[in-house]
Amino acid sequence: MAAFFTTLGWGQESWAYQLFIGAITTIEISIGAFVVGLLIGTFVAWVKLSGRTIPVAIANAYSTICRSIPEVLLIIILFYAGQSALTSLLVSVGFAENDIAISGFAAAIVVLGLVQGAYASEIIRGAIVAIPKGQIEAASAYGIEGFGRFRRIILPMMLPLAIGGLSNLWMAIIKDSALISVVGYNELLFATKQAAGSTKQYFAFFLFAAAIYYAMTLVSNAGLAALERRIRRWTPRAI
Repeated sequence: MAAFFTTLGWGQESWAYQLFIGAITTIEISIGAFVVGLLIGTFVAWVKLSGRTIPVAIANAYSTICRSIPEVLLIIILFYAGQSALTSLLVSVGFAENDIAISGFAAAIVVLGLVQGAYASEIIRGAIVAIPKGQIEAASAYGIEGFGRFRRIILPMMLPLAIGGLSNLWMAIIKDSALISVVGYNELLFATKQAAGSTKQYFAFFLFAAAIYYAMTLVSNAGLAALERRIRRWTPRAI
């Protein structure tokens, strides 16, 4: 154990610093992907509830594809194909003359956000469907329509129903962020691979990385539990 911490070192040239930067990057990617997934999921849920045939078919196809293909394969496809498609689009419209370099950080957030958006859409759609229709009809009877109805009626009633699923989604994103390492982006797992490969202490470094992921999960659990208690403070509790 002492030998491992000696290898881990201290300071900006140490493996400890590289793992710390990787952990920060993992948290940043997770937050960004969660926000992107939430935005995409809300839009897709709205499309599914709109009842328009073609948009609903497209939204269902998006959800089905994202949930049926292994996430690591989907990430590889979206990461490389997405970068190529965006480069071609920018070159074709004259914003770039040659191939351009797309930020791996931004690409990681968008790719994970697209994948998680499919799951978020089902969570949000299910929460909205569970709201008693009478509540929405009563809002309409009082003249509350459009965004005002969403902000004052649907959102407060939907959040207690969706918070459990969205919390699970956040936990999944923390773990799924490690999948970005397969395309060579430097997050926690990628930094751990480099450290383990250079020092040949595979078991110790991967065990240390697992402890960091576990610590992230514990902190997230505490924060989400507090948030859930606050959101559900007005809802009836089972005796």
